[in-house]
Amino acid sequence: MKEIIFKSNVIDSILTFCKIHHPNEAILVVCGSNKRDKLTVDRLMIPPLSEYGPYYSGFPINMLPYDRSIVGTAHSHPSGDSTPSITDLHHFIGLISIIVRYPYDDDDLFVYNSKGESLEYRIL
Repeated sequence: MKEIIFKSNVIDSILTFCKIHHPNEAILVVCGSNKRDKLTVDRLMIPPLSEYGPYYSGFPINMLPYDRSIVGTAHSHPSGDSTPSITDLHHFIGLISIIVRYPYDDDDLFVYNSKGESLEYRIL
């Protein structure tokens, strides 16, 4: 798999967004550059018409702009479980899915591929 790199401000923004929406789930679109051996996440997008609830978050995918920099999504699990659900895997968008578990600290962020396999990442 490619090396996955997050800009530190992106991690801070994801964690803050999740804390603001707690106890509901939160969802964001993750954007960056996808090179041959490196995926760099450098910004976020709040999806249009997104919905947040205690057990779900989502948005109509057809409302996303055509943007080749979209590399995945990030969403929270207020339950504290970081494991991707079947629903998470069926609604996978892009190359990575980020799940942030409660209490939304630096070590509560996990990255997965479309098969639900955990991926390593680093922060710049």
